[in-house]
Amino acid sequence: MATVIVVTNQKGGVGKTTTCAALTGIFRSRGMRVLAIDMDPQGNLSFSLGAEDEGYTIHDVMMGKCDIREAIKVTHICDVITSNILLSGTELELTSDRREFILKDILRLVRYAYDYIIIDTPPALSILTINAYTAADDLIIPMTPEILSLQGIAQLKDTILAVKKYYNNKLNIRGILLTKYVPRQTLAMEVAEMVEIVAEQLKTQVLDIKISVSVAVAEAPAHQEVITTYSPGCRAAKDYVKLAEFLYPEIAPQRKTGFRRIIGQA
Repeated sequence: MATVIVVTNQKGGVGKTTTCAALTGIFRSRGMRVLAIDMDPQGNLSFSLGAEDEGYTIHDVMMGKCDIREAIKVTHICDVITSNILLSGTELELTSDRREFILKDILRLVRYAYDYIIIDTPPALSILTINAYTAADDLIIPMTPEILSLQGIAQLKDTILAVKKYYNNKLNIRGILLTKYVPRQTLAMEVAEMVEIVAEQLKTQVLDIKISVSVAVAEAPAHQEVITTYSPGCRAAKDYVKLAEFLYPEIAPQRKTGFRRIIGQA
């Protein structure tokens, strides 16, 4: 049964898509079965993972136009359900009483087929975001060390807590992830202190592992590669590997624990 991981922040440009792509690449490199779902009408995750812009999308799935299995596209990185600009109209199109549970109900058809389902959300509070939170097991909140990024989390806070109260009381907020991080910058240190307050309100943590700033992070999507394969030696790639192994230790390589035989003993 798949663990559903949602990456979210109301602020754009904080590394949501990069984090989703990096996790898919790391999980796949460890032999895990992974499905990535692009819930952002901009379709950046779809492009980054090399998914073709044709066929059924997550919009078609949520509107009942196709079975979710018909929308899955296979790429060289992982399985992907793509999105496009039509998804932006979902707020007005979904009118059923259980519209917050549509994605959760749909995922029941494929959760058995994967180890991880990773969902990229739009930089906005919408029915798409609420559907993702309702379907999620784990929530990861990336942010850059900037005051506007912190405001994005503060605005998300009420929505996250409301979803946890009314729709998904098992939602596990794994932590706030600082991205594009330069530790010596004064602003970064000041924002890091402020975000601790928000983390406490969400009953979560600011993750000790931070994602370093790197040019390779911006270059990788242009090559439709994830950062860990495009530039595995860069600091950001190593940071993402540490993050994945910290949050999901089951994917960490098994280390042999042998012993030395003492000469003269049987």
